Amino acid sequence: MTEPWPAPRAHHPVDAVVSLPGSKSLTNRALVLGALADGPSVVRRPLRSRDTTLMVGALRGLGAGIDDSSDGEWTVTPGALSGDATVDCGLAGTVMRFVPPVAGLSTGTVSFDGDPHMRLRPVGEILGALRTLGVDVVGDALPFAVRGTGAVRGGTVVVDASASSQFVSALLLAGARYDEGVDLRHDGPPVPSLPHVEMTVAMLREHGVEVDAPTPGGDANRWRVAPGPVHAVDRVIEPDLSNAAPFLALAAVSGGSITVRDWPRETTQAGDALREILTTMGCEVAFVDEGLRVTGSGTLAGIDIDLHDVGELTPAVAALCALAEAPSHLRGIGHIRGHETDRLAALATELTGLGSIVTEHADGLDIEPAPLHGGVWHTYADHRMAHAGVILGAAVEDVLVEDVATTGKTFPEFAALWAGLVSG
Repeated sequence: MTEPWPAPRAHHPVDAVVSLPGSKSLTNRALVLGALADGPSVVRRPLRSRDTTLMVGALRGLGAGIDDSSDGEWTVTPGALSGDATVDCGLAGTVMRFVPPVAGLSTGTVSFDGDPHMRLRPVGEILGALRTLGVDVVGDALPFAVRGTGAVRGGTVVVDASASSQFVSALLLAGARYDEGVDLRHDGPPVPSLPHVEMTVAMLREHGVEVDAPTPGGDANRWRVAPGPVHAVDRVIEPDLSNAAPFLALAAVSGGSITVRDWPRETTQAGDALREILTTMGCEVAFVDEGLRVTGSGTLAGIDIDLHDVGELTPAVAALCALAEAPSHLRGIGHIRGHETDRLAALATELTGLGSIVTEHADGLDIEPAPLHGGVWHTYADHRMAHAGVILGAAVEDVLVEDVATTGKTFPEFAALWAGLVSG
């Protein structure tokens, strides 16, 4: 345990240009596809963080060769997927959900476990689906084991992916290597975070995989991956746009201007929704030569928004709403109760602890304007909760963020970069 971190207060408009590490979502998908490919792949500008290090360790355990000796370029060489292995999932949902479908192709027993809280995160739908597709799985939650036989039959499977879009992505990523591919149907409330599924589909197609995905007017709940090779692809990883949320929020709360370098003009990342959200809340948002620039006025408008597809942005948006001049309503995010922590309950508790007026609903939060004060902001080992805490600390004196190091999950240098920016 360490002492809570004094979140620096922004006493002046912060003007800066920042470079962010690569996307965790893109990096871990690229690693999985590289391990399943028909030749070596190069991943440039990958994210090196706890989640991606855990993915590297998991895929190495299954037999893939990954040379991550360079920060700027990793080479992934497919292996035999043979032998017994133990996978540490940590708190990485992508490891817990993306690796078991790959483990089904191995010829050994692969055991999975993770941090204590990871045992509470949903994975049963994936394990049940793998059984339907012909994989021998022992257990229905962490810890569990996959007994691979070197091949997976595949075929048709029905899942309820309303708790996590990763249930869909996990089966699609490995599906081309199954004898019959995968014909996946979702049966349940709408799938959250659909941009992440669209990211998976786009990357599979770049690897030459035939994918049928929902189109306007078609079946919105069916994805099909045809059996066939996964071709090797060299790719450059985009900056992590969700990790941009606290930095762009800093422009909003300080009345300054932050430019995030290399923001893509077109992307499947959920974080791209920040452009519209911040515009609605009163910021000026524009593409410039260096990337994306957000300029704040020093005041924030309230917002009424459905964040169902971009739930990972909720903590940062909720922090901004607590600083806004009018009430805000965040909806469609009941599924984030199953993220690194129950984010709705955590946000309601911590915002209330700093003086905010918050009403927690089954699928969202109502946040009313109120004077805020300092105090300890608990992170619940959740990097997005830490982001929310530092945003509030930039506008409110004496906010102490407990376990700011949890940001190392996706951004190891976060605290140092943040302190340097805010303190000038």
